[in-house]
Amino acid sequence: MEIISESVDFQLNRETAIAIGKFDGVHVGHRRLLEEILEKKKDGLEACVFTFDVSPAVLFGLSDGKVLTTRREKRRIFEELGVDVLVEFPMNFATAATPAEEFARRYLSGALCGRFIAAGEDLSFGQYGKGNAELLRSLADELSFEVKTIPKVSVDGVQASSTYVRSLLEQGKMEEVTRFLGEPFFINGVVSHGRHLGHSLGFPTLNILPEEDKLLPPFGVYFSKVRVEGRLYPAITNIGRRPTVSETGQDNVLPGKEAQAAKKELPASHISVETFLYDFDGDLYGKEITVYLHHFQRPEQKFESLDALKAQISRDVAAGRG
Repeated sequence: MEIISESVDFQLNRETAIAIGKFDGVHVGHRRLLEEILEKKKDGLEACVFTFDVSPAVLFGLSDGKVLTTRREKRRIFEELGVDVLVEFPMNFATAATPAEEFARRYLSGALCGRFIAAGEDLSFGQYGKGNAELLRSLADELSFEVKTIPKVSVDGVQASSTYVRSLLEQGKMEEVTRFLGEPFFINGVVSHGRHLGHSLGFPTLNILPEEDKLLPPFGVYFSKVRVEGRLYPAITNIGRRPTVSETGQDNVLPGKEAQAAKKELPASHISVETFLYDFDGDLYGKEITVYLHHFQRPEQKFESLDALKAQISRDVAAGRG
């Protein structure tokens, strides 16, 4: 997949079918848009996703910048779906001031050689957000492209939207999140050294640090699955901050060198995603993994002792395996 990022000066020499939008979460509505452009590959067009980085909402202070899917995660999704070209259009006050008609002419028709454009009913682009599907249709004959507006997609009568998925995620309703995303919510990252506390308790974990702009569900324990080097393993995952037991309890468990590494790599203030894989034994430090969250089992809690923590982990692992 070709990625065009951090540039407004680009030019393709192949005709494309373009899906334009924010694509946060890449939910079932977004996937419907993507189906349209992927279908056009049969007609010799390249499938192109045109999105914005950062989103207009972030640029104008209407969002805290937290996202369901990070840039890296969206790239992975688009590539796996078969998208040929991804444009991460730089959104700043200068580009946001581009008149909508000029935007359509310069980028969608000109730079991307667009011959088919799929957009949602709420499409908005260009200066003051005046660009919409109606404007694109008015330019279609002149610029030689076809425009298709995709109605909102609903799940059991509820319209799919990134805002609604965010609300479900923040409540820990992971099964509902899965239905609206079309796949389980996931967190992608590189395995790093943790506190080694799980290993000392008999439940070694893979630790990843989510990207800072990643929106996370409530802290706690989740039944999960983990993709590791192309294979999917059942797992149980804890999301939260340290410590889960008293500082004294933690420090007594770790040998000196391991304690120093833990403090260096996983500061106590940082949120971590720690996952125990069933029936797996191997060294994955430095490897990229994807953690899929299927079910919220219980909220995060603090334990008075390591024995109490170990007992609860044992119960969680047994419940997850069952």
